[in-house]
Amino acid sequence: MTAAQLERMHDRLADQLRSDGYVIVRAALPYPVIEALDADLARAFEETPFGEGSFYGPRTKRFGRLLARSGFAQQLVLHPIIRSIVEPILLPRCDVIQLNVAQAIAVHPGSLQQMPHRDHDMWRIGPGETEYLVNVIWPFTRFTAANGATLVWPGTHGPNAQSTELSGAPIVAEMAPGDALLFLGSTAHGAGANRTNEVRRGCVIGYSLGWLKTYENQFLAYPPEVARSFSPELAALVGYRQHRPNLGNYEGQCPSVVLHGTIDAPLGAIDALRPDQVAMVDAFAEDQRRMQ
Repeated sequence: MTAAQLERMHDRLADQLRSDGYVIVRAALPYPVIEALDADLARAFEETPFGEGSFYGPRTKRFGRLLARSGFAQQLVLHPIIRSIVEPILLPRCDVIQLNVAQAIAVHPGSLQQMPHRDHDMWRIGPGETEYLVNVIWPFTRFTAANGATLVWPGTHGPNAQSTELSGAPIVAEMAPGDALLFLGSTAHGAGANRTNEVRRGCVIGYSLGWLKTYENQFLAYPPEVARSFSPELAALVGYRQHRPNLGNYEGQCPSVVLHGTIDAPLGAIDALRPDQVAMVDAFAEDQRRMQ
């Protein structure tokens, strides 16, 4: 596939995500990558207790820190096609996007259908006015209507997210390992009921506006001693990067400085501004110099 064909495909997928509130990308990753990730997480799936409360579900297991648990998780988080779809949705409202969550989920037999919900409700700021995040569900096992495949209500996103009433039947996101379901933070969705004898496993990788507080505390999930092994791109995505202007700094500098060894000496603050802000500030400073 040529670069132009790839770009058109990405545009088509992003358009569907905007119009319907969700899109499924088939065969986004080879099955062996998903199989290896699932194998790396097998012990965590086994040892993690079931959740508490009706939302997380008493027959569902969840755990995070996937990037610290398996190197294969990076291929999901940094997936170029996924990010090419996500970034045009989010970047108009932020300088850079960030990793909001990387969480594995196992829906066990007997799990009830999860209450339909919108993930952007963790930030109660103008529901439907803009998109704050895009989530991606990657199945590790086949997702079927019987074992609790994710239910998605098309058209419940954007301005429609201001209503708590859901009309119409949901789509059942039946998928194979390697497929990826993307949906907007304003799209109503929920796990289906698992009426089988099999465990339905997968993970959710979420991306949000770079200036929001994340669902998963990335600096506890990936402290410097862990993040030092990440590529600069991945370290930036989990938060070792400033969001202009000057948001999330460490001693007035980009927090990535803590990944390059112990910092003993005091640091001098360095501006981290957008180009338009640099021009405005520099022009003001020049006016002040001329007035002296």
